[in-house]
Order: sequence, then structure tokens, then C-alpha cells
Amino acid sequence: MTRLNVSANEHGVIRLYSLDMRPEEARFLREPGAVAQLLGAETLDMDHVEVFPVADLEELGLDGYLAEGLGVPEDQFDRADLRVRTGWVLMLRSRAFGGRALDLPLPAVLKPIGTYHEAGTDWTGTPIETASALPHSAPRLSPRAARRKASNIGLTLFVIIMSLIIAGLAWLIL
Repeated sequence: MTRLNVSANEHGVIRLYSLDMRPEEARFLREPGAVAQLLGAETLDMDHVEVFPVADLEELGLDGYLAEGLGVPEDQFDRADLRVRTGWVLMLRSRAFGGRALDLPLPAVLKPIGTYHEAGTDWTGTPIETASALPHSAPRLSPRAARRKASNIGLTLFVIIMSLIIAGLAWLIL
């Protein structure tokens, strides 16, 4: 028996299942709580669960949806295998489980297609070597100049507000 095994705080994993059921039953899984009930889970975040017929993807196909829509690198799936898929599918993202660990038996109507991992962010880069990137490289204002700048900002706001009040009173009088 196939199991759904989700580790705590898992992220970036996409599970794809074909639904071995009538279209009416598959369409019902779009209702709130239906997929959670099918899986035997307490709750699922439905913002990260999709139930749809492969035909809705038209020329994009299931392979294009994984690659372009979900950011799965193409070396993780067989394009030809996904192109021939038909019927309804269930897509579960890691966030659907809310960071909880789960180990549940999968119902017989769910046939695993694959488990995929979203491409992570590449955090590598060269160090910035410009003078402006150095800590504390901005020119420092003297305390007197800083007070003068703050005072000018306050005076400007006061003049604008008073002008609006006077304009409002003049409009009411006329």
C-alpha cells in the first residue's frame, strides 16, 4: 500500500497523483475539506491543493505546468510520460500540510505520478567591493545639521497643514 509521508516543516515538494474516479467525484474534491477527508488528514490549506482535469492545461500540458507554472526543473520528470496523461489529477504542495508531519495510507483511487522539488533560490554571488557597500560609509551629519534638517522638515509640514486649513476655511466662507 502506498503511503503519504510528509516530514515536519517540509517545503518545496510537489506531489502529483492521478485520480482513478469518475469526473463527478473528482470535481467534488474541489469542495472545502473533501481532499482532507479523502486523505484522512485533519486539515489542508486548499490554497496549495489543486484538483483539475489534464485537458484544462491544453497545449501547455502537465509537463509544461510543472516546469513553467510550478518551477520544477525539467530533469526531474519524464516529459513524454506526462504528455500522455489524461483524466483528473491531484497536486499537493508542501504548504498544504501546514508544517505538520504526516504518515497516512493513500486511498486506492490515488495513483502516484511523481514527487517533485521546486528549484531553490541560488544565493551564490560575488562580494560587493564598492566603497558605498562598506558598513558606516555614508557621510555623517553633525548634530547641529541633523537638528536643522529635522526642524526644516517640521516647519515645512506645519506650513502645508496651516495652508490647507486656511484654504478650507476660505472655501467655507465663500
